[in-house]
Amino acid sequence: MNNTKLAILANIEAKPQHAADVEALLSGAIELANQEAGTTSWYAFKLSETRFGIFDTFANEEGRQAHLNGDIAKALLGKADEWLSQAPDLFMADVLAAKLG
Repeated sequence: MNNTKLAILANIEAKPQHAADVEALLSGAIELANQEAGTTSWYAFKLSETRFGIFDTFANEEGRQAHLNGDIAKALLGKADEWLSQAPDLFMADVLAAKLG
C-alpha cells in the first residue's frame, strides 16, 4: 500500500564558485535521508551547472516537519549564505498519485 501523501519540492541556486560543493552535499545527503523514518522517498537532482533541487515525500505532516527540521536542512542552510545565491525556494505539496518501486 502506498501511503505517500505529502511532498516538498526545493529549488536551490548555487553560487557558481560553490556549485560543486552543493552537488557534493546533495549527493552525500542520501545517507541522512535513509535515516529518516518519516521520509517515504527522497531525490536530489541537478538542472544546470548551478541549479539543483530536492523532491521528497512523506506519509504525514509529522514526517514532513521532521525532515524540514532534520540534518539535511541544517547542513544546507548552514552553508546557505556562503554557497547559495538566494535562499532555497520551498514548495509544500499534496501528492495526488505516486508509483514507487
